[in-house]
Amino acid sequence: MNETAAISGNDVVEINPMYFFRWEEPQQAYVLLYPEGVVKVNETAAAILKMCDGKRNTGQIVSELNDLYTTDVSESVYKFLEVSHAKGWIRRKS
Repeated sequence: MNETAAISGNDVVEINPMYFFRWEEPQQAYVLLYPEGVVKVNETAAAILKMCDGKRNTGQIVSELNDLYTTDVSESVYKFLEVSHAKGWIRRKS
């Protein structure tokens, strides 16, 4: 599988094991922790990352978020997933 290819609706993605995704009470925000630091994410990014569980494919994630936000967020979700993949936050499940 080509790791540089765009994320497709059939790709099953998960948080990269190098990162730890959790709620940080002191920051009142979700964060991605990694050995070199921390990335604070907004509410929408957290909603997407919560669904990167290695069980859903990206098409299912997009569908669930469209239902949650009652609007078409497909383009934004795919763009976020592609950026997250490029940054190494998520990976395709093999």
